Amino acid sequence: MLSILFGLGAALTWGAADFTGGLASRRTGAYRAALYGEFFGLLFIVAAAFFIDGPLPGWSALGLAVAAGAIGTTGLLTLFRSVIHGKMSIAMPVSALLAAGLPVLVGSLIEGFPGIITFLGFVLALCAIWLISQEDGKDGRFLARLSDLRLPLLAGIGFGSFFILMDIAARETTLWPMLASRTGGTIIVAIYMLFRRDSWRLTRDLWPVLVLNGFLDVGGTAFYLLASQAGRLDVAAVISSLFPGSTVILAALILKERVSRSQSIGIFLALTAIIFLTV
Repeated sequence: MLSILFGLGAALTWGAADFTGGLASRRTGAYRAALYGEFFGLLFIVAAAFFIDGPLPGWSALGLAVAAGAIGTTGLLTLFRSVIHGKMSIAMPVSALLAAGLPVLVGSLIEGFPGIITFLGFVLALCAIWLISQEDGKDGRFLARLSDLRLPLLAGIGFGSFFILMDIAARETTLWPMLASRTGGTIIVAIYMLFRRDSWRLTRDLWPVLVLNGFLDVGGTAFYLLASQAGRLDVAAVISSLFPGSTVILAALILKERVSRSQSIGIFLALTAIIFLTV
């Protein structure tokens, strides 16, 4: 039950983080938004290190965390790029579908079959994520926009790999793997921007949005790691991957994006899946 509560915390905060990150990427560019979001998140973790004392893990765990941050941030860049060319209420849920599916596969192989009720919860959750990803509820249009899903699916692979690697890296402690992961992500974006010779200039009005994005993203990671430490990898990853529901609701409330019937059904299935996973 504790793992599910932490997972819900991750879903809520990550959903809000992706919403703010998507807003910033539309106004200043995906790479700049990702860089400053990663940087501000890193500052929050460094500040937390002065107040939270935790054991330093081995170099292998830190290396895995750095790799997780680099891969996850690459997925985030890909996701932000897809948001620029489409609705964030579509791109983000599609990426979450694959992000949840990979840990389910790995978790079942490593930790064994989770049980029929939990497995049904996984199925409902994955169906929920897929339904939420439908923009207008017309399944017949899927093949027509299959090419539009390429970037979100690639982002999902990055997120799923992040879930798996961070679960391994943070089994002993939480703070230092988070710091290593965030450092790896920040370095990846900075190097890429230097290579592209992109401008690092950020207008002052975007600072609050990106500071909030960094804070929420770090909070989501902390909740996910606590969830994975308290329970199974697949359960923590699936519950945390329900963040598209939060993103869709925010997009509807703030951007006035319409929530279709299939998305509404998906949100209902997500709530049902949580009930199955708590049994």
